[in-house]
Amino acid sequence: MARPDLGAAPPAVYGIVSGDCLIDTTGLPQQFTPAPAPLATGILLDNLGQGLGPLANRPALMTLGRLAAARSLEVYLVGGSVRELALGREAHDLDLAVSAQTLPLARDLAGALGGTYVLLDETERTARVVWHEEILDLAEFRAPTLEGDLAGRDFTLNALAVDLKAVLGKGPAELIDPLGGLPDLAHRRLKMVAAENFHHDPLRLLRAYRFAATHGFQITPETTAAIRRAVPEFSRVAAERVHQELFLLLAAPSAAPVLAAMEAVGLLSRVFPELDDMKGVEQNGYHHLDVYGHSLAAVAYLEEVLAAPAAYFGEMAAEVVRYASQPPKTVLLKLAALFHDAGKPRVQGRRRDPERYTFYFHEKVGLEIFSRVASRLRCSQAEIKTVSALIQMHMRPFLLLPAFRERELSFRALGRLVRAARPELPGLFALAMADSLAGQGPLKPADCEAVLADLADAALQFLKERLEPQERHPRLVSGHDLIRLGLTPGPRFRQLLTQVEEAQWEGLVQTREEALAMVRRLL
Repeated sequence: MARPDLGAAPPAVYGIVSGDCLIDTTGLPQQFTPAPAPLATGILLDNLGQGLGPLANRPALMTLGRLAAARSLEVYLVGGSVRELALGREAHDLDLAVSAQTLPLARDLAGALGGTYVLLDETERTARVVWHEEILDLAEFRAPTLEGDLAGRDFTLNALAVDLKAVLGKGPAELIDPLGGLPDLAHRRLKMVAAENFHHDPLRLLRAYRFAATHGFQITPETTAAIRRAVPEFSRVAAERVHQELFLLLAAPSAAPVLAAMEAVGLLSRVFPELDDMKGVEQNGYHHLDVYGHSLAAVAYLEEVLAAPAAYFGEMAAEVVRYASQPPKTVLLKLAALFHDAGKPRVQGRRRDPERYTFYFHEKVGLEIFSRVASRLRCSQAEIKTVSALIQMHMRPFLLLPAFRERELSFRALGRLVRAARPELPGLFALAMADSLAGQGPLKPADCEAVLADLADAALQFLKERLEPQERHPRLVSGHDLIRLGLTPGPRFRQLLTQVEEAQWEGLVQTREEALAMVRRLL
């Protein structure tokens, strides 16, 4: 095979191949080594060919093909669907571009399949068809031609298309790539199609960093510069769309470096303006960073803890693995790490002997701040409940450490922590470990992480050996018993019942008779 001419224009169409083979590399930029690129793009095309094969038999696509042909419409598989197939991944939700009449076509498709039609955006003429496990997103061309439509997309590696007729085996299997997206995909290079496309939809600024987190793509310098210029427009994006992209980003195992990159261009402050108040707020003692730096470091350490819990915990490690495997727990943990100290700027004080800053009740103020963030981002009540609990309780393990270190921690104090933290107990200790690792100030005990890990195991042991077995049996004393003793239902009921339960933890009460005697003494 002749050495490719690197000065020629990039090809607009690639043949989709089967098997690892060299393909024409005409037009690859001079700065890249020619040798690896043909193999890389060959593998991508091979992946795409194999991934398209099963799609030919999908009833939804076959029906769409017939309906489009009857209307003389062009339909292409585009964007993320093509990208994911080329990367050797499954494309569960399919993105399709339609030359015209998209909304009527989508309605007819839903009717023919007996599926559900969902109008996404009437102005942009986009709709979704849901049928069993299949989701098809149809969007009308943004320009008179497919090439014009692809030129309006966000990044070159998303400006890829395959004719639906080819997918269904009724035409040549060709990848349409007018903007050089395939070589960019081969080199994991995230390159904008055009700077003005960011202005059309500023959510694409966040999408760039989401792809950096989820796919390991490297954002090109020109794209980064364009993002920095477009950052002021991010406020135009609907909160629900920000929520979706942000959760995808934070779900990635290594989101912390991406958050730092977002900060460098000013985007992180647009997503979370509340973080700006933390900058420059000193907090000596246990800490070596300001509140802002510490919060970002806590996210980074949290990702390390989640990646290898056994390196930080004993018996609690398996529980952290189980906890983190439940979406979106890892995302919520990272949000808690980012905002766990958000209240410190408002409550910062100063004390002497030893001289240091104080932040009394900062978790309460931080909870109020996160509540506003969650409301703005349209977080669900379940999401808010989890993050709020983690923020509110993040100091409690540290408050128990001194007594635990001296073997003076009571079952009652440990049990109150365990009961209050459930079901977030593993997440709370993962957050606490990250918080501890992110603070390396002069007053921090050298054994802090080791003692914290031992406390986590003690909490887990208490849960398994005392609290859960106790909960599997009826209460020793019930509300009816309290009424028979002459009490009126009210807050005092809960106090007495709780005191009996805590006495059981410590072995002070073991029978119903002992429990009733205790209640009589308390009255």
